Parts: sequence; structure tokens; C-alpha cells
Amino acid sequence: MLPALLALGCASRGPLDSPELARALRSRGIDPHSLVVPFEITDEMRTWVHQQVPDTTPAAGRLDQLLAALVDPFRLKLEYEPGHTATAREAFESRKANCLAFTSLFVGMARELGVPAFYLDVDDIERFEKDGDLMVVSGHVSGGYDTGGGKVKILDFTPSTQPGYHRIRPLSDLRAVALYYSNRGAEMIRAGRGEEALSWLRRAVVIDPDLSGAWVNLGVGLRRAGDLAGAEAAYRKALEVNPEAAAAYTNLAALLRARGHDAEAGDLLALAARADGRNPFSYIALGDFSLAHGRLEEARRFYQKALRLNRDDAEVYAALGMVALAGGNHGEARRWLHKAEARNRQNERVRQLGERLAAAGSKGKAEGS
Repeated sequence: MLPALLALGCASRGPLDSPELARALRSRGIDPHSLVVPFEITDEMRTWVHQQVPDTTPAAGRLDQLLAALVDPFRLKLEYEPGHTATAREAFESRKANCLAFTSLFVGMARELGVPAFYLDVDDIERFEKDGDLMVVSGHVSGGYDTGGGKVKILDFTPSTQPGYHRIRPLSDLRAVALYYSNRGAEMIRAGRGEEALSWLRRAVVIDPDLSGAWVNLGVGLRRAGDLAGAEAAYRKALEVNPEAAAAYTNLAALLRARGHDAEAGDLLALAARADGRNPFSYIALGDFSLAHGRLEEARRFYQKALRLNRDDAEVYAALGMVALAGGNHGEARRWLHKAEARNRQNERVRQLGERLAAAGSKGKAEGS
């Protein structure tokens, strides 16, 4: 069971120096001027956007013109680059952005044009990947505009997006700032900059104490720093503010299992799978729990569910090989090993399976030949 990171991209309709945002920050003991506000733009950016979208442009067409200007190869030529959450200023300078950075750039410039654009959380898209000993859960954030009558126009940038979103909700400027801090902290954890990450993540949960993903990321950072009690408290806080936060269940279960509290860990893993049935690593963790207790068929069923959700990751193929090996079927275990190695020979579970098969001796080799 592995730590998880959440990366995401009622919206404020005011200007960038919104008194509402400033009041909310001061109520949390934060000086608004001490923060990085990701959607702030510079004078150079203001000049550029007014050149691209003249003031005579009808309001209904300004967002489309802005989007076209941002991605046009002969104008800004903004390119999608996952893995780094930039501010609007940084994205403008580098011409590169992930979904949250693009939305910050888009929202800042749209408001400069007099269009009250806002951030949108899109829950239809979620990616699960492994990065060393971390499980990374990435959500999706986009820009939106209220066209009236309860309809929202979505202006997207990420190349993997799909039409027909069903689960979207507008995000406040306060939540957008907290998301930026949470994402940056998560990226610092992945880069091995633990102390710096904790500073960003602690600020994120002060900005928006109801952002469950920030609490999960803080828990990961605290566990990495050896503060297990602090990590457990952060995971439990994530569940308190969002009982459907599957990553919080998974992380808390991993922590409890490491402390020998297997019963509670197993219950939490089952809750994680029910909270988010799209996460293959929740099922791998459940399978690991079943395998450790000798319930081989149960473990196989969990791993098969994970395989149906993600056929590209070597981890689940190696897990199925472990079940086969535990049941004495060396030939089947070797076949799963070959499939796992075709995807990633360096994966730790893949290497473990190979080592255990080698230790099993010539019988396993003969059956798998």
C-alpha cells in the first residue's frame, strides 16, 4: 500500500484584487500580499491580451478569441506540459502549462477582458500512476463561464479531454489558490524536496481547510519526514472534510498496517474501493491485504479488477504472478512475469516476482518454458 498524491486543478466573479478573496484570507490569519496568486497577470500580459482580443469584440466571442490566441502557433503557442504547476505569469513566459496553469492564465486574462471566467473541477477525468513509492492521483481543472440558464461553457486545453463532461463544479478563487499550493507541494515531494514541500502544504490547508487533497498531500509529506502521528492526523482530517476521499483511506490504511493494525487497515481499504471504484491501486492494495492473509482467490479477484482498470501498468501483472506463485503454479506465475517485464522490468514488484521464481528452482523454470 502506497502514499497517494492528489493533483487538481460558487466562483468569485470579482476582479483579481477581489475584496472577498482578501477578506477570506485575512479571516484565516493570512496576509493576502504574502501569497502567490496563480491567476494574477502582469502589465505585459494585459497589453498582449487586449491586442489579441480588441475591446470592440462582442462579449460572447471574447473567450473563443482568447482561447484561439493562447494556442495559435503564430501567437502565444501555449503547449501542454504535465508535471509542473506554473502561475499565469510563468506559463505566459515559458509558453508551457499543465491544466491548472492553463486555467490560471485563462481566468486571469478573461477577467482582464471583462469576462467573469472561473475555475472548474472536472471529476469525469482522473489518472492513476506510480512514481517510485508514490501513487499519484491526478484530477482535472478547466476554465468555465456562466452563459445563463444554469449552463456553463467549458474552455479546455488538455489534449486528453473528452466531450460531454457530466461531473463539474465551479471552484472559488480561494480554492484555486489552495490547489496551486497543494500541487506545488506535491511536486516538491516527488522531487525529493521534503522540507520545502511541507511549507507549501501547510499553507494550502490554512488557505482552504476543506480541501481534502491538500490534507492527503500533507500527510504524505509528514510520513516521509517521519512524523507518523502527524500523517495519521492529516489523513483523518482529509476524511473528515471529504468522506469519499479514496486516497485518504488508502494512505491511512497503509499507515495503520505498518503499525500492525491489520483489521482497521482492511476495513479502510474496502471503503477506499467503494469510495472510488476507478482507482486500480485501491484494488491492488486490497489484493495485497488478502494475499498476506492467505486468501488467494480473493486476492486474485481484486487484482483482476485492477487489471480491468489499467492494463498498461506492470504492477498488476506482477501481483497476479505473486498469487499464482503462492498457489504453487510456477508456469502461470512465469507467464505473468513475462507480461509484467514487457511493460516495466524495473518495477520493484516485478523484480521481486522474478527473484522468487528464480529461487523456486528448476521446477518453476521447466513449467514456464
